[in-house]
Amino acid sequence: MSSSHSWLFFRAGGFDQVRLDTAADLLNLKYLDQKLWVSLSCPTTGIEFDARTLALVDTDADGHIRAPELLAAIDWAAARLSTPDVLGQNKNGVPVAAIKDESLAELARSLCAEGVTLLTPEAALAAEAKALEQALTGWDAQGAATREQNATAAAAVEPLRAKIDDFFARCRLAAFDARAGEALNGAGDIFTAMAPDSLATHDARIAALPLAQVGAGRTAPLTGEGINPAWAASMAVFLTDAVTPLLGVRTELTDADWQQIKARLADYDAWLAAKPTAETTTSDSLRDLGRLACYVRDLLPLANNFVAFRDFYMRDGKAMFQMGTLYLDGRSAELCVAVSDAAKHGALASLSRMCLVYCECTRPGEKQTIAAAFTAGDSDQLIVGRNGIFYDRQGRDWDATISKIIDHPISLRQAFWSPYKRLGRLVSEQLQKMAASKAAGVDGKLAGAAGDVGKVATPAAAAVPAPKAPPTPFDVGKFAGIFAAIGLAIGAIGTAAASMVTGMLGLHWWQMPLVLLGLMLLISGPSMIMAWFKLRSRNLGPLLDANGWAVNARARINIPFGTSLTQMAVLPAGAERALIDPYAEKQSLWKLYVGVIAVIFAALVWVLR
Repeated sequence: MSSSHSWLFFRAGGFDQVRLDTAADLLNLKYLDQKLWVSLSCPTTGIEFDARTLALVDTDADGHIRAPELLAAIDWAAARLSTPDVLGQNKNGVPVAAIKDESLAELARSLCAEGVTLLTPEAALAAEAKALEQALTGWDAQGAATREQNATAAAAVEPLRAKIDDFFARCRLAAFDARAGEALNGAGDIFTAMAPDSLATHDARIAALPLAQVGAGRTAPLTGEGINPAWAASMAVFLTDAVTPLLGVRTELTDADWQQIKARLADYDAWLAAKPTAETTTSDSLRDLGRLACYVRDLLPLANNFVAFRDFYMRDGKAMFQMGTLYLDGRSAELCVAVSDAAKHGALASLSRMCLVYCECTRPGEKQTIAAAFTAGDSDQLIVGRNGIFYDRQGRDWDATISKIIDHPISLRQAFWSPYKRLGRLVSEQLQKMAASKAAGVDGKLAGAAGDVGKVATPAAAAVPAPKAPPTPFDVGKFAGIFAAIGLAIGAIGTAAASMVTGMLGLHWWQMPLVLLGLMLLISGPSMIMAWFKLRSRNLGPLLDANGWAVNARARINIPFGTSLTQMAVLPAGAERALIDPYAEKQSLWKLYVGVIAVIFAALVWVLR
């Protein structure tokens, strides 16, 4: 293999991405400049991909797969295949005939069912599980005797092992130097600090104190006073289940007694420590077969979600960072990523310039958080607290509730209508304020009137009325100025309206729609221009970087591609609609009358002009 390999690229997301179709592409990947890779690192959690394969590729087990680890996995697989072409054939495992080492091939044949020539990762995993089960059976039989004799005592010792070791170590240190005794028992300032608090025996600060009073040659009390209250219950079980059965009746525990108990349980502890695991029971050959089967099946798909985002941009399937589909507000959002911390994730993900909706998803016994990108429609009804349904990649449904929204323009349509919607909201709010103010005034007057009636109805001592202030003299100059200002304002508005109407009527009929269109663009144009620039700058990188990826390209999501990621509700083909709503609000005729009068007036002016 050499760097003379002929590469094919495809254009998507505003940049060139390498095509990885064959084994030759994979094997030459080490020669491709990593500046052309879409990603250089990805997490092993929060993505939809075979967890076992990810763990095998992640050789340093740090939770991330980096470019060198992916290249090393490709080389490892190629070195064990007599025909590396199978790496590019999308097989569900490794063909036995393609295994280079004959001993490995023979083992693979023994694991395959009769007539089967392909070893799948599941078959290799089943073989590992069988080996582990056999080892556990033998281990259990070997320790049957010691388990029966010592299991109860060991269970009582285990919670106290470190604490009793600590106590006798402190006693030995106090015997070495008498000055250590007070400090080792807990300095007085520790108790002074705890004194103002409300304490309980399970308080962590109490549990951290020695098991009992430390001193040279001291023994640990097993009953009565002198035991740290945080450990008294465990010591009672220890006495009943371990000390008495192993040593006989005791009220105190000496250092020698403690060492004897540990010696009596040493065989049991050694047996427990020797419990077989998948790592200890699986032979190197069987482990290599499982790794090879996983790599043949998964390395090419992994590379097409790592070196290139082919699955995402080609829309043949879903990329491994797409966790499922969110159905909410009459739309389905397909770009949904896993989130562990919404606040931390949002700080970086907001730079993606996408409208992101964070949802808490729950189902019985499970919970997760996702961030869904809404790339079509508008955000009018996207409100914190709204509910939807999230379907994961396994088809399971989750209850989804919006917990946070990062608002960015979704579409040019939304940008076009946003000034009018803002004006409508402003007018509506002002009208509501005026109505509320008037209603409050009326309520106040009614309350005052009711109070006056009550005063009249209840006899009381006649009060001397306070002298009324003299009326303010009428200021002619002041009111003349006010009326003049109002007249000027009305005149200016009327002049402007008349000029606009006159100008419109002075146009040819075909020019009027153009003027109206220009007026609408004047209002909506700035909003649409700003939205257009933001929509063109939408970038997948920050959304994934917030999850631990190292995206190496400006992976744009332009308007047409973004529209494909969020599907709007559409009636099925051939569906019929009944356009008459029996519960529709009845329309008032005054709008029609005003419109007819305006048309007649305009026609008269046009004719008389």
